[in-house]
Amino acid sequence: MAKITLVFAVLLIVLGLAGFLATGSLHPTALIPAGIGLLLGIFGLLAITPDGNRRRLFMHINVAIGLVGFLGTMAELFCNLTSSQVLDLTAIFAKLALVWLLLIYVALCVRSFIAARRTGKV
Repeated sequence: MAKITLVFAVLLIVLGLAGFLATGSLHPTALIPAGIGLLLGIFGLLAITPDGNRRRLFMHINVAIGLVGFLGTMAELFCNLTSSQVLDLTAIFAKLALVWLLLIYVALCVRSFIAARRTGKV
């Protein structure tokens, strides 16, 4: 699962950079997906280890980052969609992409944790 984390980290970094450049580099908050991706990448690299306890710790940190990012982005998206302000479609699409990537990542992590528990590789 640590290698899959690195794939998601790269995808999030690309999403953040693309969103930042698409907004004309005016909105530094467009780099939030890149920040999340950077954190996932750091802890994903730390999770590549033969030590099961260390791997479990860093993967749980990663799934916590993913879950907090997912919930925060969903809340922000909800606030944007229910406000009376003019919507920035680039920002909305970037947030939707972030939500879907993090939802898929968290679901894969949970599935992996359940499978590890069932096989006794805890």
